[in-house]
Amino acid sequence: MNSNQPDVLTERQRATRGTAGASSDIPFTDEQDVPLGAHLVTSRGGYEHHGIYAGAGKVVHYAGFAAGHCRGPVVEVALACFAAGSAIAIRLHPCAQYTGAEAVRRARSRLGENRYSLLTNNCEHFCAWCLSGESRSQQVETCLAHPRAGLHVLASLFKALVAAELKGMHRGARIA
Repeated sequence: MNSNQPDVLTERQRATRGTAGASSDIPFTDEQDVPLGAHLVTSRGGYEHHGIYAGAGKVVHYAGFAAGHCRGPVVEVALACFAAGSAIAIRLHPCAQYTGAEAVRRARSRLGENRYSLLTNNCEHFCAWCLSGESRSQQVETCLAHPRAGLHVLASLFKALVAAELKGMHRGARIA
């Protein structure tokens, strides 16, 4: 074990701060317990994906690169599609300016928007804007402040993109 490893682990923990189990998140246990406009978070192996619960089992989120190498727009999808097999947590925002139906209205007002940017307009920026009116991403801020953690997140994103691309290629091969 090299002497840099503890620092890397600390920075990785900071980069994924807020994942299920953090003090600001509560585990998602039953859809009926999820309040309208809740900020949902899934851990995707080194980074988090964010969405706004719209009710009736639907989530509004910035698809970004979730489906492969092509960036995706703001969409409304089934909860299972949003989760993509990962556990879901509810991120608490005790001082949110917009809650409930108003947060959902704000989220839906951007449906179809296709200006995803990893550093300036990602799924977390989107959720923060829906709830507070301010577009920010704690993940991006943490990665910029802690370059090692940022490299870990970039490697995780690259791995996810490759996996999504391979999955799409396999699907295409079955169709042909």
